[in-house]
Amino acid sequence: MPLRIIFMGTPEFSVPTLLALAGAGHEIAAVYTQPPRPAGRRGLDLKKSSVHQAAERLGIPVLTPVNFKHAADRQTFRDFGADVAVVVAYGLLLPEEILSGTRFGCYNGHASLLPRWRGAAPIQRAVMAGDRETGMMVMKMDKGLDTGPVALAQSVPIDETMTAGELHDRLMQVGAVLMTEAMARLEAGELPLAPQAQEGVAYAAKISKEETRIDFSRPAAEVHNHIRGLSPFPGAWFELDIAGRHERVKVLGSEMSEGKGAPGEVLDSTLSIACGKGAVRLTRLQRAGGKALASADFLRGTPIAAGARIA
Repeated sequence: MPLRIIFMGTPEFSVPTLLALAGAGHEIAAVYTQPPRPAGRRGLDLKKSSVHQAAERLGIPVLTPVNFKHAADRQTFRDFGADVAVVVAYGLLLPEEILSGTRFGCYNGHASLLPRWRGAAPIQRAVMAGDRETGMMVMKMDKGLDTGPVALAQSVPIDETMTAGELHDRLMQVGAVLMTEAMARLEAGELPLAPQAQEGVAYAAKISKEETRIDFSRPAAEVHNHIRGLSPFPGAWFELDIAGRHERVKVLGSEMSEGKGAPGEVLDSTLSIACGKGAVRLTRLQRAGGKALASADFLRGTPIAAGARIA
């Protein structure tokens, strides 16, 4: 018999899993997602989440509680009589009544190889740290922060040029397949659970605005990892004097380069920048309000001479 599932997710990352579970023949009783957010130039429009839009296309009822503090919201969840809840990047902490509100509990698709990178930003943190491998895991949720027992896992390599955006797109497809397999095994009564390792715990804190600025005094490898780990969002950046004004420039792509100089010094006409050790070449940039451009195109509109300093 197919499972009766409550699906809980919000961003684009969650959508492939929702579609895969529906396509596998499971009954999606309801979808929970974050409430619509202000959008548009003045913030007067309300934009539904990617999951909200996908659920409406599938004809699935959508609920958008701000939280589960109200007893009525918790009761509504239980009243669906679901076998299991599947959670992928939902964005809300779930109280114990929700975690135990279905027959089999809640299963989370998490974008790391736990216990490394528990928390809010596992994809970005893995790239920023220079990890060479990450993955997707399906775990049964408990009251802790990504501490529950693991059911299934699949590793994904991270090469030296991969951005967080590229890794995101790879993991969301892997996660959809993995969760579909997990639910098939759960349906058959054959889903294994194993406690997480006690060693190697690392926390993936939410990216703060303060840490997005590029620090060229760091070694080139760390600067490169910082740039690709924040690409395309929120974007690493530096400040540049353009026509007498300090302007913020996002860097969405980089590669390792050669040369040395004072940190932040422009070394050549291809935007190789000296770091604390070694150098990086900036390959894709974006001025505030402008389009993302390859470095050669960017330099045609915004010349930066060798010897200049950026910070």
